Amino acid sequence: MKKTFAITALACLAALTGTAPAAAQGGHDAHHVVQTAAADTSAALSEGTVKKVDKAAGKITIAHGPLVNLDMPPMTMVFRAADAAMLEQVKAGDKIRFSAERVGGVFTVTALEVAE
Repeated sequence: MKKTFAITALACLAALTGTAPAAAQGGHDAHHVVQTAAADTSAALSEGTVKKVDKAAGKITIAHGPLVNLDMPPMTMVFRAADAAMLEQVKAGDKIRFSAERVGGVFTVTALEVAE
């Protein structure tokens, strides 16, 4: 069974327009999708394993495969979470599929799916 977490975070839009982000959350069913407005939902998600979650700093460490959109080889690295709710849904050891973007020069997870 897979869980998909969803919250639309307009952080990228806010960075571009200078307005505060507005978050909207869908229903509380078993499947949620977490992504920002700038995330391309048609793009394939990358695979990875959560190594560490730092809720206080809003960061997640992921050992990931290639990130084609960022022209990045497989490695372990720290990402900012576009939405803090993402960090509430994962723990070290979770296998995930995710999308990452460079937002304001910072590598940021913009969409996240957790596979059980």
